[in-house]
Amino acid sequence: MIGRLAAAIAAAALALPLSAAQAQRPRPTPYFASIASGQAMMRTGPGRNFPGTWLYVRADLPIRVVEIYQNWRRIEDPDGTRGWMLVSLLSDQRTAIVRGTAPQALHEQPNSASPVRFRAQPGVVGRISRCADGWCHFDVRGRNGFIRIDTIWGVARNEEVD
Repeated sequence: MIGRLAAAIAAAALALPLSAAQAQRPRPTPYFASIASGQAMMRTGPGRNFPGTWLYVRADLPIRVVEIYQNWRRIEDPDGTRGWMLVSLLSDQRTAIVRGTAPQALHEQPNSASPVRFRAQPGVVGRISRCADGWCHFDVRGRNGFIRIDTIWGVARNEEVD
């Protein structure tokens, strides 16, 4: 009876979807990710006993992981601030933030000659996909288009994203 119960519990656990933290696997640094939580504390070191330096209240903000220590990640935010964050507060979801001082055009196709769908203000965060040849597909809550990589932070210049 106990053996069958343990097997049923194990099977049910395997059927549950993975959380963002469970899905994130350690990989070579640096790499881009995003903040999964609506409240995420950056700390001076890899542990809860280290002082907090920033409280991020913006889910989906892109970050760059620069170092891994157990279940902690040393991250860099779009402004260059570095600190440690618990991996459970991060997601593999790729996002980017619009940079610069002027609105940036999002085109129908990944080229400057295609029609502009809309413009995104600096500071707007969206989900990215299909990055290649200097362009990324950028989705801001269902409004989407292609944006030049050099106008966003969250993807490397020559990086290709599926």
